[in-house]
Amino acid sequence: MLTFMEMLTSLITAAGVIVLCPLVKGLVPSSFLNNLFSIYEEYFCTPEITLFCRTDCGLSDNQMYDVASTYLRTKIVDSSKCLNVGKTVRQERSTFDIVPGAEVIDSFQGIKGLKWKLHVEKGFDSRECRRYFTLSFDKKLKEVVLESYLAEVISRSKAIQEAERVLKLYSRDYVWGTPGREWSSIVLEHPTTFEKLVMDPVQKRMLKDDLDKFVNRKEWYKKVGKAWKRGYSLYGPPGTGKSSLIAAMANYLKFDVYDLDLSRIRSDSELRRIFLSTSNRSIMVIEDIDCAKLEDREKEETSDQLILKKPKFTLSGLLNFIDGVWSSCGEGRIIVFTTNNKEKLEKLDPALLRPGRVDMHVHMSYLTMDEFKQLVSNYLGIDGDRQLFEVIAGLLENKKVTPAEIAEELLKSEDPNVALRGVVEFLEQK
Repeated sequence: MLTFMEMLTSLITAAGVIVLCPLVKGLVPSSFLNNLFSIYEEYFCTPEITLFCRTDCGLSDNQMYDVASTYLRTKIVDSSKCLNVGKTVRQERSTFDIVPGAEVIDSFQGIKGLKWKLHVEKGFDSRECRRYFTLSFDKKLKEVVLESYLAEVISRSKAIQEAERVLKLYSRDYVWGTPGREWSSIVLEHPTTFEKLVMDPVQKRMLKDDLDKFVNRKEWYKKVGKAWKRGYSLYGPPGTGKSSLIAAMANYLKFDVYDLDLSRIRSDSELRRIFLSTSNRSIMVIEDIDCAKLEDREKEETSDQLILKKPKFTLSGLLNFIDGVWSSCGEGRIIVFTTNNKEKLEKLDPALLRPGRVDMHVHMSYLTMDEFKQLVSNYLGIDGDRQLFEVIAGLLENKKVTPAEIAEELLKSEDPNVALRGVVEFLEQK
């Protein structure tokens, strides 16, 4: 009696005869032929399906790349022979990542052979330009992988990211001609909170209320047809706490911070790609906006008429990304402009500062007595009036000093009386 494999081999031989002999092919029913070739394909070709998870997805970053990277960190220790081990000064434990070219074999609900691999593409100069993951599996598992396995990978990755959630500070990676990732990041561990922030108490309360209203009104923005975003301008002399305020906002909202240097932007299309690569519920910081080389729109139109158009970064492009059609491509975003000089800020194109682009202007002033008391509480741990406070209050009325200057004086001694006398001497000399 013939075995199954012997019968299968006979069928395959018959299929070859049928294909090679058109006369015989015409005598065999097409349904029988289709079944015959399906059996051959299933048992002899063992075809695989491969999914690609690239870093980019159109104009935006591909979240599936981050999902795969996070998920595979929990698998590589057991299944990989080569690991990338890293640890920064601030990290308590080492981290492990898959190395390019390495494979990770995963299983799911008793199914084995789910093969992940990290690939690296190199440019013409042999430098790395893009990374991507592939997931290969038997095509018979297509339905299970696409409908169940990937959902499990996404769910596990999300849980890991929530457990490891830390605020990050992002900056641009300025490698010329390098596509792929637009940002590099470090953990944001700035200790400033609104409780410790040296700022006018009334203005601080107004800002916190505005932030609370913003983050809690997602559905309201949708209802009235507005993009869910908010704009702030922070202005004041150096040392008045603009950077500390941004850190306090990030810590309060649990938003990542993106630090964007407009002087390095070469075209509107590059700016569009940068904005689209930022995450939702984040803060985009554009410092020293008055120093950015932004032509007003009338000069843009004149220059366009005189010379051949070429890709460039324009004020019109910036306005469009802040409050134009492209501004709706993201949710819960805050844009913060900073400047040291209010007069220069007022000389910018009014369209940049109108409501809808800048919704609230925050003045970071020279030190007041209320702010001084906050500084003393932070640095010396004392509250209320002391004998020297009245002297300091009188001096502050006629002196322009920044919180940073007085903070430096308070650092000189842990003895409150010695530190306060040092502040009096500093103010008298100034």
